[in-house]
Amino acid sequence: MAEPLPDPPSDPLTGIAELDLDRGARRGYPEAVYCAGKTPEQVRRIATALAGRPDVTTLFTRAGAEHAAAVLDVLPDAFHDESAGLLAWPPTRPEPRGGLVVVLAAGTSDLPAAREAHLTAGYLGRRSELVVDVGVAGLHRVLARLDLLRRARVIVVAAGMDGALPSVVAGLVSAPVVGLPTSVGYGAAFGGLAPLLTMLNACAPGVSVVNIDNGYGAGHLAAQIAAPQEDGA
Repeated sequence: MAEPLPDPPSDPLTGIAELDLDRGARRGYPEAVYCAGKTPEQVRRIATALAGRPDVTTLFTRAGAEHAAAVLDVLPDAFHDESAGLLAWPPTRPEPRGGLVVVLAAGTSDLPAAREAHLTAGYLGRRSELVVDVGVAGLHRVLARLDLLRRARVIVVAAGMDGALPSVVAGLVSAPVVGLPTSVGYGAAFGGLAPLLTMLNACAPGVSVVNIDNGYGAGHLAAQIAAPQEDGA
């Protein structure tokens, strides 16, 4: 009587996800894990599957406290920034190449989205600097940073309320500006819709806009813009 066939090896992601581990080779940038809407157990199983691939830099975005605990239980040395809701594994950033990404937060309340953009750009291999509290209520603050802004290959501007800062910055520099509207502001800000529309209607050319609170998208776009040129910059 023939021996029964062995059970196929178990896949920890059956019924949950199919990781795109070749995305980095295909597109130049690895896949990220969007945690919102996933259970902590689902995130844990994804982290378990990634534990054997330290060659793939993985960002866990929009991670709440329970998501973070699940990831850190499997990958205890993962980098974790609670304010940005972001984890990175392996925790060491790649050696930076390409141009400088500067991320501006109009106010302290815009920091979660701004930090997500800043960290994303850094873990995607770019030099990134974060500047905080330079909103249009005190224009001297952003004007004092002109030397830094004019050294940037690309500038991400996170702003809520009236969302005017990207237009101001784009009128001062030659680099492209990525507008990052945040859901900060009183009722008429409509949870970020008002700054989103302001940025989309920017009169200064060279402003692109990502979705509300999408720090990951802003940081990713900035990393692509600041990628090394063919001359090896």
